[in-house]
Amino acid sequence: MRSSRPFLLALVTCAAACAGTQPSAPVSSPPASPVRITLVGLNDFHGQVEPHRARLADGRTVEEGGAATLAAYVARLREDNPGGVLLLDGGDLFQGTLASNLTEGAIVVDVYNHLGFTAAAIGNHEFDYGPVGPAPMASGSGEDPLGALKARVKQARFPFLSANLRDATTGKTPAWLGNDGTHIVVVKGLRVGVLGLTTESTPSVTNPANVASLRFAPLASSALEASRSLRERGADVVVAVAHAGGQCSDLRNPRDTSSCDRGDAEILDMLAALPPGTLDAVVAGHTHQTMGHFFDGVPIIETTGQARSLGVVELFVDPVRRRVDPSLTRIQAAIPLCTQVEATHGGCDARRLRERAEVKLAPAVFLGTPMQPDAEVTRLLAPTLAEVDASQGRASGVSCASPLARGFTEEGALGNLIADALREAAGADAAVMNPGGIRADLPGGTLSFGHVYQALPFDNTVAVLTLTGAELRHLLELAHGVERGAVFAVSGLELTLARCPGPGRLQGVTLEGGKPLVPEQRYRVAVPDFLARGGDGVDGVTRPLPPERTELSPVRGMDLRQALISYGRSHGGVLPTPALGRVRYSGVAQVCPTASR
Repeated sequence: MRSSRPFLLALVTCAAACAGTQPSAPVSSPPASPVRITLVGLNDFHGQVEPHRARLADGRTVEEGGAATLAAYVARLREDNPGGVLLLDGGDLFQGTLASNLTEGAIVVDVYNHLGFTAAAIGNHEFDYGPVGPAPMASGSGEDPLGALKARVKQARFPFLSANLRDATTGKTPAWLGNDGTHIVVVKGLRVGVLGLTTESTPSVTNPANVASLRFAPLASSALEASRSLRERGADVVVAVAHAGGQCSDLRNPRDTSSCDRGDAEILDMLAALPPGTLDAVVAGHTHQTMGHFFDGVPIIETTGQARSLGVVELFVDPVRRRVDPSLTRIQAAIPLCTQVEATHGGCDARRLRERAEVKLAPAVFLGTPMQPDAEVTRLLAPTLAEVDASQGRASGVSCASPLARGFTEEGALGNLIADALREAAGADAAVMNPGGIRADLPGGTLSFGHVYQALPFDNTVAVLTLTGAELRHLLELAHGVERGAVFAVSGLELTLARCPGPGRLQGVTLEGGKPLVPEQRYRVAVPDFLARGGDGVDGVTRPLPPERTELSPVRGMDLRQALISYGRSHGGVLPTPALGRVRYSGVAQVCPTASR
């Protein structure tokens, strides 16, 4: 009998060979993970390179925000998502601090360059500095009213964006901007398009003379056109940085918009007019109010500004479809920028902590890491801050009889005082002061130049309008007829307002003591030149005035700071505390209605 081993060996060999020729079963690959993109948003920085500081009841100092602390938080976010962070700004980088104003914003751009910003929107206050040099507006044909901003655009290693900014002559984006209002950056293999927008109200919230050569197109149509352009150029994700905002008082649930006020919400009006899918996210600004919500599925963040906090939106993009998956989007709104926080409740808001009798501080921890100010940013700021200290420390020669609060949506003692100072400087019958021109309270006691500068940082001068009683009433109607609820300070006048803001809010106006305002009689009214040039929406009165009834040359060569100091010196070196009561409200007190969405 022959052995069967050769046959078995051949069978095994054949089986192995035959098995090798059979088609293998498909192996399913795990789905690719979504690509995480972290949008870090700031807005309304206003030159706040230094932290806000306040002395607590026990003598300790607490700090909030500032460029060095901001740098630490940004660095930690970049560690958390390497190569996936976009640092974006919603506009108004400049104006409001001595550090910014002494350098016409150069120190802010130095900081933003160092931090590696991706892009910034152009805000209305970017136009405040006018020509290069100390003058706030061009005084001759050889000066460029946009000179200071053009210098900052040239200095920046990131683009300033405004897709709705137009040259009045050509109707096109100004050539000096260096872009069409959009920018594309590659992040983790994805093309992210960024478009910028500037509030349409810019001519009334900066010096109108500085933007006379520009136009500000509607936000919605400009955003739609810019988004389509970015998509056509291959953008997988489109984000807007917009100097236009809103307000939502409750940040606990980003999908609950019931606390959001639609009365002064330019950015929400824009979103309502856009087709779905136009924008994947928005970094907003301008209103100095918080938002961290989804509107029609679009995440929007905004902070109160001045480098007190930042917002974060995390987008997750399908790597195959190359589109954002909205169901995965996360929002972290108004993250406080602190190196120490109140141990029980967190946060380092100096305005709140200094009111408490006892405060226990603990190190601030963000994403598991203790936060410390960035040493390189501290060194970068040192030369400019030395100049600031020297200028700020100069004696003003006056003191305050008591602390003076500025007010904005209510009458404020400081606003009344500044209106009184304007009226006296011009020898006028009355005075009107816009509350947005007052940016800080004054402490009681001796005042340095720095105190006065912080309260009145804009280089506005004392101007005079000669108005009939009817024109003066109309000017006050325009000033109080907007939705944002600002209450203008007056001297020599008494106002009656409806409790809630909006058209028709001005119910009555008389001279001091209730004396009637005669419609045909002419009155000399002292105002900041900002108002005399039509700012804050009063151009309906100022524009038709004949030149002989508008005195724009600074009265006695004074800016508002000089007028205030002069007023104090004329009162024995002490700024008096004016009584409240120049503004009254009609009807009973009520909670003003807000629209939700």
